[in-house]
Amino acid sequence: MLLLLPMNGDDVKKGSLVSIGEVKKWALLEVMEGKLAKTDFFDTREEIEEWIDAVIVISDFEPVMNFIEEQIMVLVAHTQRSIDDIVEAFIFKELHELSY
Repeated sequence: MLLLLPMNGDDVKKGSLVSIGEVKKWALLEVMEGKLAKTDFFDTREEIEEWIDAVIVISDFEPVMNFIEEQIMVLVAHTQRSIDDIVEAFIFKELHELSY
């Protein structure tokens, strides 16, 4: 499964999930068999050629209509900010699907 996250930089350990308006790098996470298998960073969303299964945002009020139109699931991480915490929350189904 491929997850897309707007991040404040490209540091896997110290990076933090940010608002789409504040994104510095897009992190593309590949989660397989209950763990993080691969992380790639991109400057723009347009650089990503793979099919994205879900985008993870920080609140219900993010500008996500483009993702919805592309039929990409939008999940909200209300409290998780690090990649490790987000992956763990995703695996344990603690992220909430955006209500729109």
